[in-house]
Amino acid sequence: MWTGGDCHLYDNHIEQVERKLTREPFPYPRLKIRERGSIFDYELEDFEVVGYEHHPGIKGAVAI
Repeated sequence: MWTGGDCHLYDNHIEQVERKLTREPFPYPRLKIRERGSIFDYELEDFEVVGYEHHPGIKGAVAI
């Protein structure tokens, strides 16, 4: 599910968006969750994202 608000694209970012749309997505990462006895026992350290990959950033001019 995706929800956007105030979504727009500036004219000076068209080149960066076109480059982004040519990239092949990486496989989805997995979320490992350590088993606990109760939902109230979970800590941040009990969650691990495994296999996350990303493309290099795309620089663009700041539109003010």
